[in-house]
Amino acid sequence: MLNTIWFGMFAIAGLAAFGRWILAGDPAGFAAIVDSMFAMAKLSVEVMVLLFGTLTLWLGFLRIAEGTGLIDAAARLLGPLFARLMPEVPRGHPALGLVTMNFAANAIGLDNAATPIGLRAMGELQKLNPRPDTATDAQILFLVLNSSSLTVLPVTIFMYRLQQGAPEPTLVFVPILLATAASTFAGLLTVAWMQRLRLWDPVVLAWLGGIALALGSIVLLLAGMTAAAVAAASSLAGNLVMFGLVLAILAAGAWRQVPVYEHFIDGAKDGFGIARDLLPYLVAMLAAIGALRASGALDVILDGLRIGFDWLGLDGRIVDAMPVGLAKPFSGSAARALLIETMQHFGVDSFPALLAATMQGSTETTFYVLAVYFGAVGIRRARHAVGCALVADVAGITASIAVCLAFFG
Repeated sequence: MLNTIWFGMFAIAGLAAFGRWILAGDPAGFAAIVDSMFAMAKLSVEVMVLLFGTLTLWLGFLRIAEGTGLIDAAARLLGPLFARLMPEVPRGHPALGLVTMNFAANAIGLDNAATPIGLRAMGELQKLNPRPDTATDAQILFLVLNSSSLTVLPVTIFMYRLQQGAPEPTLVFVPILLATAASTFAGLLTVAWMQRLRLWDPVVLAWLGGIALALGSIVLLLAGMTAAAVAAASSLAGNLVMFGLVLAILAAGAWRQVPVYEHFIDGAKDGFGIARDLLPYLVAMLAAIGALRASGALDVILDGLRIGFDWLGLDGRIVDAMPVGLAKPFSGSAARALLIETMQHFGVDSFPALLAATMQGSTETTFYVLAVYFGAVGIRRARHAVGCALVADVAGITASIAVCLAFFG
């Protein structure tokens, strides 16, 4: 599918430039495409320089958290919840610790780091699978929650905003938190309905009720504030949570007498490798999107969507961010490139850029996760995984629009 999408971007860009030449007598479209491709290749390297640092930094801290036992403690804390959501997985099974680590990496926005951990978790769950070609209930729940991507601290999105010159990179902290919570709840409720999970169990209700109460309190707290105060509160909360997490991990390391520096270096090496492997995908997608924008084809597509939105009485500014929302279920690299291009084109703190950043943090790449996670263990029958994951996607995008209109509209 990615081959078709990528080729299609260049084909559409070429047809648009050819149309400008034949119909309007303007051959400049081809030069604009070539210039844009080289500019996007340069931008990819600039983005990756900061991404190298971000991934190495946070994977280093994640390794310390693993070495101090914080991850195992989180797995034990979540054990009663997983026992009810994944009843076929025995308590204390290695899969639960890996699932917890995967959620932790997703929670701090390290989706690229979460993938190798998630593959290990899926492999452990596959060992319990009596029908190796068919997804189990536990595997489906894990995949849907993974694709809904509950992101508490989206550090990579903060990094992209910082790289593009945002004075307050954490401005989108609370909007992303609310949007990703909506997608995760939608995915969980859909899977629970399909698998007849007992969400009214006291333990499950306590967890879900506590999370819902916390999010509801945030909404009520922000409801009476002005837009400027809300933005300032979101930025402050993002910075406090980020630095508080770092201090907590280091304090746990000091308490447990863990060699925090050596653990950090070991984890950082993994982050360097992940970031290095990401560069070719970012160059490929940014070059294709740059060609599409320079040819004028992307503007034509968005103008058509804007007409439809106006006819429905919806805010037309939403259209400028929709490419990110539409690309996210299919390709994380494409959505990431579109986010960067949107910030470049409209301005890093423009409404389209803020909405695109919120959409980027609200869900994961459903079809990519489905293909990689299930493909890695040989599963061919996904059962209800795709439908449940797409419900989460729609909920995340819808919530992103509603939250950004309330925060930045």
